Amino acid sequence: MVLVGDNLGRNIGHRLPEPFDDRAAYYSRRGKEDYGSKAALMENTELDHVTKVIAYHPCYLEHYLNTQNFVMHCDGPLPFHFRYYIAIMAAARHKCTYLVNLYEKEFLLQGGDRNWLNGLDCIPAKLRAISDINKILAHRPWLLNKEHIERLTKGQNSWSLSEVMHAIVLLAHFHSLSSFVFSCGLTQELNASSQRIENNNVTPQKTETNHKHHNHNLHIHQNGQEGNYALYRIALPIGGNNVQRRCFISAAMKPPQSEVTVDALMQRMKKLSENNTECTETELSNRFKNVELQAAELPAVVPRDPTTEPPQQIGRYVDDSNFTYQDFARRGAENIPQTFRIQDYSWDDHGFSLLNSLYNDVGVYLDDKFRLAYNLTYYTIAGRTNVDTSKFRRAIWNYIQCMYGIRYDDYDYGEVNQLLDRALKMFIKTACCFPERITKTDYDSVLVELQHSEKVHVNLMIMEARNQAELLYALREITRYMT
Repeated sequence: MVLVGDNLGRNIGHRLPEPFDDRAAYYSRRGKEDYGSKAALMENTELDHVTKVIAYHPCYLEHYLNTQNFVMHCDGPLPFHFRYYIAIMAAARHKCTYLVNLYEKEFLLQGGDRNWLNGLDCIPAKLRAISDINKILAHRPWLLNKEHIERLTKGQNSWSLSEVMHAIVLLAHFHSLSSFVFSCGLTQELNASSQRIENNNVTPQKTETNHKHHNHNLHIHQNGQEGNYALYRIALPIGGNNVQRRCFISAAMKPPQSEVTVDALMQRMKKLSENNTECTETELSNRFKNVELQAAELPAVVPRDPTTEPPQQIGRYVDDSNFTYQDFARRGAENIPQTFRIQDYSWDDHGFSLLNSLYNDVGVYLDDKFRLAYNLTYYTIAGRTNVDTSKFRRAIWNYIQCMYGIRYDDYDYGEVNQLLDRALKMFIKTACCFPERITKTDYDSVLVELQHSEKVHVNLMIMEARNQAELLYALREITRYMT
């Protein structure tokens, strides 16, 4: 389903370098050549499990790794141990033990003070001051205002604007990466020394049966069940080797099955592409409001554990754990925030240049990554070839940002309801707003006809659309603070 070259960049505020068509053809061609193989970027490199899953799409992986390397390892306003601690703080907002564990180790390797790992009460006041912006960006970025920026840049432990920008880039990156970790069901990490699974969501069982695995798909085989949990063995075809992992998945509370078949989806995309009817500005506005209210009324996946308090390992990095996502637009609610209109403040016309001026070149890396996640294609979907899914991709991207109150004035949001069924909307909302609730069962129960690489691409779009939404709100407030 992954697509490139539909010239949609202007609709998501992305800078599209010239000649775009040549680059699109290159990405499409290269993706077909590399798909299912070990990317050159991965040669002789030991990568974490999440990065190996991203490697389903080698073209995107290159930009992802380049961006992460730039913000974490290259010259920048923040010292290296600050960067890793901010990554820990960001991942902790969504109870992402996988990333917290990973970056605790990296923090120590960068010479970080081990005492800081005892929690926010043990870190310098300057670093602690970013905690408020962390929780707002993670859950309700529309509440960020220029006063938050001003408080950071004034006083005894003040931040420079460049440092603030670097921190915000890191927070948005690791909030959205937490969404990806959970939305792909990647909450397990193999402990190589004991050959057991460390899982922050469920309790391991002891029974196990061996199964044969294929090399070119992600295969899930049930081999035992006790109570509400089933034991599965997973073969991941990354780097030419099957990485076998065991995980326990809730058998309860499965989300509703997809209501729209791939064939029906293709017919709807084709019909929308052939429709030349133009809507009035009033009708476009009404359709956006309708989708916005429907998104607010749509429930997220119900958590298996109703406990809101994070585990102690995570809780020490979290301020105000009860502060979570609230729907941007709720029917009958008072003081609904003003819609963020891309025609008034866009990535292309405003955010990109400001970001580069405060943190040199990072905007280029982010821009390439946003664009590629949105435009990547093999022109296939669920085994069908020569398919243009630009309508489907745009509906996913715009629906994600709609939940954060962002509107593209030239987009007909009526297409969202035609192309995204309720099950997919519920999955997207949970992945963006409550990613810690996602289980492997949820992943398996949505978009059931799609190949795993295609579902991973949907999750990449969730990650990047959310990342861009957070950055847009932050950049707008920095602009207001500076003017």
